[in-house]
Amino acid sequence: MTATGADQDAPGAGARGWWWWERRRGAVLDGGLAGVSAVECAAEGAAFAERAGTPLAVGVLFGFVVGSVLLVRRRWPVTVVLVSIAVTPAEMGYLMGIVGLYSLAASEVPRRITAVLAGMSTVAVFVVTVVRLRQDVAQADVDQQDFDPSGWYVPLVSAFMTLGLNAPPVLFGLYIGARRRLMESLRERADSLEQELSLLADRAEQRAQWARQEERRRIAWEMHDVVAHRVSLMVVHAAALQAVALKDPQKAVRNAALVGDMGRQALTELREMLGVLREEAVPVPVSGVPLAAVGRAAAAAAEAAAGDGDGGARGEGEDRDGPCLDAVEALCEQSRQAGAAVELVVSGEARRYAPEVERTAYRVVQEALTNVHKHAAGAEVVVRLAHREAEVAMQVENGPSDAAVADAHLPSGGNGLVGMRERVGRLGGVFVAGPTDAGGFRVSAVLPTAPAGRTGPAVPPVASVDG
Repeated sequence: MTATGADQDAPGAGARGWWWWERRRGAVLDGGLAGVSAVECAAEGAAFAERAGTPLAVGVLFGFVVGSVLLVRRRWPVTVVLVSIAVTPAEMGYLMGIVGLYSLAASEVPRRITAVLAGMSTVAVFVVTVVRLRQDVAQADVDQQDFDPSGWYVPLVSAFMTLGLNAPPVLFGLYIGARRRLMESLRERADSLEQELSLLADRAEQRAQWARQEERRRIAWEMHDVVAHRVSLMVVHAAALQAVALKDPQKAVRNAALVGDMGRQALTELREMLGVLREEAVPVPVSGVPLAAVGRAAAAAAEAAAGDGDGGARGEGEDRDGPCLDAVEALCEQSRQAGAAVELVVSGEARRYAPEVERTAYRVVQEALTNVHKHAAGAEVVVRLAHREAEVAMQVENGPSDAAVADAHLPSGGNGLVGMRERVGRLGGVFVAGPTDAGGFRVSAVLPTAPAGRTGPAVPPVASVDG
C-alpha cells in the first residue's frame, strides 16, 4: 500500500516498466493487490448472488471484474473509489475501498475532489453498515429474547466501524502525498542549487581567465616599459657613436660609456626579474609560472627603468611603488644625453598622487619619448606637465624629424600607442594622439587624481617591446 506515485521520481529508480508504471516492482505490487481484490470480490459476489437470487456464475464474474479495477489505482484513483462506492450496497470490495481511498489521498487529485469522494465513501459504508447491523440486531432479538439494545447502539457501532475502515487510509494517504511533495520540492531545490553552483563555478573560471589575461597584459606592459625605452636609447647612442667616431673621438668615448652603462642597467633589470621568477615560481596548471610572480618581477624591475645612468640605481622621485612624476626630469635628461632637444614645462602646484596615477603618467611620457627616438630622430620635443585641481595632464609634442640627423632605424611593433591608451583608460582618463599641423606628432593624456579603477573586459596582452 505504501508504493504509490511517491516512488515515481525516487533517486536510483530502475528502467521504466509498462504503461503508466515508472518501475516494474510497482506494476507487480498493483497486480498482486488487484488479484487479491478480485478473489475477495468474487467470493463476496457469490454471497451477493445467493442473497439476490441470481446465478452464482454471474455473481462470481461480476465480483472478479470489479476487484480487478484496483489495477488502475495509480493512473485513475477516482475511478477506483467510484467503483468501490457503487458496489458498497452489495457488501463487496472492502480491500478495493481501503486501497482506493489511500491512492486517492496520496495522488495529485485536488483536495476538494478527494474530500467529496471520501465523504461519499464514508456515507455509503455507514449506511450499509447501519442496515446490516440492524438486520443482525433484529435476528438477535428473535434468537435471544433477553437482548434489548437501546437506540444508540447501532449508530455508534456503525460510526466506529466506518471510521475504522475509511479514516486510516485517507490520513495515511495524505501523509504520503505530503511527504512525496516535500521530497520533490527538496529535489528541485537541490537541482537548483546544483545549477547555481555550476554557474558560480563557470563564473569563477571566467574571472580566473580574465585575471590571467589581465596579468599577462600587465606583464607585457611592464616588460615593454622596462626594456623598450632603455634599448631604444642604446640604439640611438650607438648610431650617434657611429656618426662621430672619426670626427670627435672624445664625444664618441662619452657615447660609448653611456651605451655601456645603459646595457649594464638593462642586464641588471632583467636579472632582477628572472631572480624573482626563480624564487617565487610554483607549479600552476596554466603556464608553469605564476603570473602574479611575473607581474611582481616586472614591476620590481620597472622601478629601476628610469635611472639616471649610475649602474641601474633608482632615480630621484622613485619609490617601491614604481616610477613617479618626480622622475620625469631624469627621464628627459636621458633623452638629452641621447642627442634629443627636450624641454620640460611644468605648470600648477606639484603634489603627490596615487601610485597608479603617477606610474601611468610617467609611462605615458616615457613611451612618447621612446616613439620620438624611433620615428622623429633629431626633432625638438616639448614635454608639458600640468597639475590641476582634480586631474593631472601630460603632453609630449615633437616637431618634424631633422633630416640631418641619422635615423637609428629602430623597429616598431605599433603597440606603444595601444598600450598607453589602455593604461589611461583603465584609470578613467582620456588619451589622444595624432599628427600636428607642423608635421610633428602629439601625445596627450589626462588622468583623474582619484583613479576610476579597472574597467572594461580583458584584452589580449601587448607582447611586443616596440613602441
